[in-house]
Amino acid sequence: MDFTLDFAAGCIGGAAGVLVGHPFDTVKVRLQVQSVDRPLYRGTYHCFQSIVRQESMTGLYKGIGSPMMGLTFINAIVFGVQGNAMRRLGHDTPLNQFLAGASAGALQSIICCPMELAKTRMQLQGLGERKSKQKLYKNSLDCLVRIYRKEGFCGINRGMVTTLVRETPGFGIYFLTYDVLTRHLGCEPDDPYMILKLLFAGGMSGIASWISTYPVDVIKSRLQADGVGGHNKYNGIADCMRQSMKREGWRVFTRGLTSTLLRAFPVNATTFATVTLFLMYMRNDEGGITDCEPLPAHSSLTASPQQAQPSSL
Repeated sequence: MDFTLDFAAGCIGGAAGVLVGHPFDTVKVRLQVQSVDRPLYRGTYHCFQSIVRQESMTGLYKGIGSPMMGLTFINAIVFGVQGNAMRRLGHDTPLNQFLAGASAGALQSIICCPMELAKTRMQLQGLGERKSKQKLYKNSLDCLVRIYRKEGFCGINRGMVTTLVRETPGFGIYFLTYDVLTRHLGCEPDDPYMILKLLFAGGMSGIASWISTYPVDVIKSRLQADGVGGHNKYNGIADCMRQSMKREGWRVFTRGLTSTLLRAFPVNATTFATVTLFLMYMRNDEGGITDCEPLPAHSSLTASPQQAQPSSL
């Protein structure tokens, strides 16, 4: 029963996070992959404004089907791996939270990579057009099928190495930050400011995770977007880094960071608040634990509220 509740809570919380954060993610991807020779956007606000004006509000939600489809599998992996890792480690310490989170991040990359590949390709489709005259992909699933037919198994896993490098430490830092903040803030169920504390802890955890891994995400986005125009510019990770640095300098690794951090706080705050309140409500009906503090490692619960992480942070 606990696994079912965690599974349902993760899906609901993750969906809420995607709905809140996907427009910011679209802006981030557009800024990351635009050409330095002929940039379409001057910054985060100009990019957001241009998408709405040229493609309407629906342009901000291009590619949302892919992350929505992957939420169920990703959250199941994260919850299961995190809970089992904490039980095997035996002690609920910040270090163990990092290790358990890192292992969860590494395994969920298997689904996260193809999902983000489809999302990126969909977000770049019909760039600057209110209504695309000729759509290459009908939806996220069609996108993956077409990529597989053209490039095979390696094609749909383009960017897997950079995804692993990003997600493994990223989730470790995410779990660690949330654990430290919730312990320090002491968000008890009877605390009138509990929801605000949950929102703050979740939001700051997302920001900390993204800042620590953002340069890797830039390279991942460029590799996954490579070939959209009909030709490939990069031969691999090292070549992508070399060309990006040569043409745009070190600032290339911060391109789109503003929109990412603007997205990270509300997405993770929304996800944590939704998941935690759902679990507290359901477990309160069953007479279970309702405290939102981190649970002991030997707890019989599969996943505590702190384990409800969205896959894309």
